[in-house]
Amino acid sequence: MGEAIKIRASLQGDLTEIRFLMPHPMETGQRKDSASGQLVPAHFIQSFSLTANGALLVGGQLNTSISRNPLFSFYARGLKAGDRIAVEWSDTRGDRRRDEVIIAVR
Repeated sequence: MGEAIKIRASLQGDLTEIRFLMPHPMETGQRKDSASGQLVPAHFIQSFSLTANGALLVGGQLNTSISRNPLFSFYARGLKAGDRIAVEWSDTRGDRRRDEVIIAVR
C-alpha cells in the first residue's frame, strides 16, 4: 500500500492551490540490480485521481517516464474551507492508496 500521500491545499482568494506528493519507487523495468545483474521488474503508478467533495477534478495516467515520488500541483476555483480533497492512485502490481485532507481556514 505504500506511504501516505502528502496533500496540501491552500486558499488564495478564490483560487485553491492543491499540491500532492505520492511516495512510490516508480521502477521502469529497465534498470539492472547491481548485485544480481537482473532487471528490476516494472512497478509504477498507472493512474491517479484528484477529487473535491467526491467530484473528479483531475484524472491522469502515468507511465515509466515519471520520476520516483512524483509531485503534482493544480489550481481549482470554487473550493472553500471545510471541503474534502482526496488523492488516489493504483499501480502496476494492483496496489492502491487513497488519502484525503480537509481544507483548513487560515
